[in-house]
Amino acid sequence: MTPIHELALAKINLTLEVAGRRADGYHQVASLVAFASAGDGVTFMPGAASEVAVSGPFAGGLSGANILARALALIAERAPQLRLGSVGLDKRLPVAAGIGGGSSDAAALLRAVRRANGALADKVDWHDLAALLGADVPVCLAGRPSLVTGFGEEVHEIDGGLPPLQAVLVNPMVPVPADKTARVFRVLGAGAVAAEYAAPSQPSFADRDALLAFMRAAGNDLACAAETVVPETGAVLAAIGALASCEHAAVSGAGPTCFGIFADATAADLAREAIAEKHPGWWVVAVSLGDDPVPVLTGRGNSASARGRCRSR
Repeated sequence: MTPIHELALAKINLTLEVAGRRADGYHQVASLVAFASAGDGVTFMPGAASEVAVSGPFAGGLSGANILARALALIAERAPQLRLGSVGLDKRLPVAAGIGGGSSDAAALLRAVRRANGALADKVDWHDLAALLGADVPVCLAGRPSLVTGFGEEVHEIDGGLPPLQAVLVNPMVPVPADKTARVFRVLGAGAVAAEYAAPSQPSFADRDALLAFMRAAGNDLACAAETVVPETGAVLAAIGALASCEHAAVSGAGPTCFGIFADATAADLAREAIAEKHPGWWVVAVSLGDDPVPVLTGRGNSASARGRCRSR
């Protein structure tokens, strides 16, 4: 048996707009998503007993039902013709951090099982399986910059891709509620909407300046609610935004991880060093964002390199 290795890259919500609650109870969102050059490692061993083993610096943060075990069970139910196996997760991203770690892990497993099964996998609706596992799993399965709409199941390709960005990701490493995301949406309190978000099927950005302008204008509608649920989110956002070299700072998803955009890799590394020195307990990593980030696995430390405050809308 030959193991199959997949990287589960951090999912960054460059923007996140919430139109309201749909008739089915889900929130209607539109989010520009990119993937960072930092992530977890997923190893699939075809033919072995279907079990999940977790290691890595953030393994201890996982509790409750593991999404990888759910993914194995779902595949067995929906596509019994496929050969399954064991899964090893090297957990390098903080848990419940707003960067889609669990969703990206599940998507990496789906890709590995698809690779392991060759032609047997061709007739499986992998997007449908991903959507059944969670709102963020479809875009993580696609693994490329996208505009996601609906509750996250509608993944729109970015025409021409995204201009590359250099960023710093920062997490305060404080305990967060198990139902953090649900609490954030409850605090937001978006009302019902009758119509679906009319997203372009192929959004595009002429250059880096156009992308940054779009990010600043759209923002993240969950930012203030995220600060309410995890107050340290505000301190992280303020620390990033206070750096003179920061071009844009925002919350990713429902937080508490925030990101800052910088002119180049050198500026991002200097920002990482400055934040890590001032806040030694935080998780701080410099990353690249875009169509083809060079992936690396990060550790628990606060000095890894992996190449706006609340406002009314």
